[in-house]
Amino acid sequence: MSDRSTKRQKELLEYVDKFIKEHGYGPSYREIMRALGYKSVSTVAIHIDGLIAKGYVRKTSHSARSLEVITSRYGAGDIPVSKPSAAKEKWLVEAVEARFGQYDQNKDAGVLDELYVLIGALKVLGFDGAYEAMRAKLARKLGV
Repeated sequence: MSDRSTKRQKELLEYVDKFIKEHGYGPSYREIMRALGYKSVSTVAIHIDGLIAKGYVRKTSHSARSLEVITSRYGAGDIPVSKPSAAKEKWLVEAVEARFGQYDQNKDAGVLDELYVLIGALKVLGFDGAYEAMRAKLARKLGV
């Protein structure tokens, strides 16, 4: 993040990035407000708008959890990279969840292979939060 960015914006960006990686979806403005000690949701909105203007964050829809970190690096040479839409991420996550259901029913090795491929696709497409969540779920299922 450039020297024009405020310390609070950097802190907010780091929080949003970490939240998405842990949960697989973006935090609500209210969650950000509570976590960072802001007094109002409008303060969060001001900082988010600043991050959007600088190309670090975008809103993928008008829902409360539509924040997406484009880049979490702060150097001047960072180039924001676009990712597929939130709808595509949702579709892929639903496909992974369906395979988990199939695997739970019959422990088929072919379904397990599909799970590995689909979870890998989350990583390749840049859906890091969803990737981490699904990878952890698979590890729990396999007892790893």
